Amino acid sequence: MIALEKYFDHNSTTPLCEAAREAWLLMADEHWENPSSLYREAGLARRLLDDLREELAEELAVEDAERVVFTSGATEANNAVIHFWSQGPGMVAISSVEHPCVRAAAAGFFGRDRMIDIEVDPLTGQVNLDEVERIVAMGAQVEGVSVMAANNETGTIQPWDVVAELCREAGIPFHSDSTQWIGKEPGGGFSQIDFFTGSAHKFGGPKGVGFLVLPEDFDNCAFIGQLGGPQENGRRGGTEDLAGIAAMIAALKNSANTEDPEEAAARDQFEQALEEAGDFRIVGKRGPRLANTSMIILPHTRNLKWLTRLSDRGFGVSTGSACSAGAGNPSQVMMAMDLEYEEMSRVLRISGGPGQGKKEWMALFDAIQEVNLDLLEE
Repeated sequence: MIALEKYFDHNSTTPLCEAAREAWLLMADEHWENPSSLYREAGLARRLLDDLREELAEELAVEDAERVVFTSGATEANNAVIHFWSQGPGMVAISSVEHPCVRAAAAGFFGRDRMIDIEVDPLTGQVNLDEVERIVAMGAQVEGVSVMAANNETGTIQPWDVVAELCREAGIPFHSDSTQWIGKEPGGGFSQIDFFTGSAHKFGGPKGVGFLVLPEDFDNCAFIGQLGGPQENGRRGGTEDLAGIAAMIAALKNSANTEDPEEAAARDQFEQALEEAGDFRIVGKRGPRLANTSMIILPHTRNLKWLTRLSDRGFGVSTGSACSAGAGNPSQVMMAMDLEYEEMSRVLRISGGPGQGKKEWMALFDAIQEVNLDLLEE
C-alpha cells in the first residue's frame, strides 16, 4: 500500500477517511435492509435514507432535499443529464476541457454535429466568456450548457457561476460537474444552478456512490436518470446504497475539517523549485487553480519513465486523467491548452491531499530531481 505522504494522485481517487469507514460499517451492520421494502426494519432504513438526503442537502446549501438524487457516482450522473438533454432537437454546448464522462456522453447522445465546443484560454484554461455569450444568444437552439467547476488535470477553476448566470438570463439549462470542487474548495453556491454532480471517492468517501442535484423547479422537470424502479422519487431506478451514502456524507463533513490554508503555498513552493531547477513548465499557471493541483511539462523523456521511477521511490503521480490514461490518445484537455503532441507525452499531473504540506511537496521535488539526473545520465 502506498504511503499517504507520498500519494499525489488525489484528483483520481482519495483514500477512505476514518469517518466514512465508521459510517459505512455502522450502516452496513445495522441497517442493511432494502429501503424500498415494506416491513418495519426496511421502513427504518427508508427513514434513514430520507435523513441522509436532508443532511447532504444541508451540506450543499440546497434548500429542498428532494432535489438530491443519489447515484453511483458523477459519471452516471453526468451521463444522465446529457442524455436527458439529448431528447430535445437542439444542440449541447460543453467546454473543451470537460471530463471524458461528459464529452463522451455528449458525442454519444447528441453526435458531433450537435455539439458545440466552448474554447478555453490556453494560458489560464478558463472558458471564453464572449463565446459563452454568443452561444446562449442562440436561445432555444441550445438544449443545455455544461462547464465543470474545476478541471481534474490542470486544476483550473472555471467561472462557472458567471456561465450559470448567463444561461439563467437566456433561459438555457446549465450543468456543472463539480466533482473536483466539492470537498476541496469551501462553499460554492452550486444550489442556484440547474444540475450539478459529485462523487464520494474524490473527497474521502467510498467508490461507487455520488449524487446529482436537480433544478429548483424540479417538480416541472421531467428528468429520469435510470429506468427500472420507483427509487429516488422515480428519478433513478435501483436499490439505494445506504451504507455508501452514509459514508459519503460523513466524508464530506470531514473534508471541511481537513482544509489546509497553506496547501497552495506548499504547491507554489514546489512549482517554483521546479522552475528554478530546470526546464520544467507549469500548465495553466496564469489562471486560478485548485490549491492541490499542478500539471507540469517535463524537460525531456516520456512521462511513463518518470512515473515508473517515481513509483520506485514510493511516489504516486499521474500522467493525466485516470479515465484517459493508457488509452494511447492525446488528452482533450492538453489539446485545448495548445500543447504540442510531443509535449503531451511529457506531462505529469500531481494532486495532493490532506496532511501534505511543504515537507511532503518538497520531498516529491527532491525525488523528481533524482529521477531527472538518472535519466540524463542514461
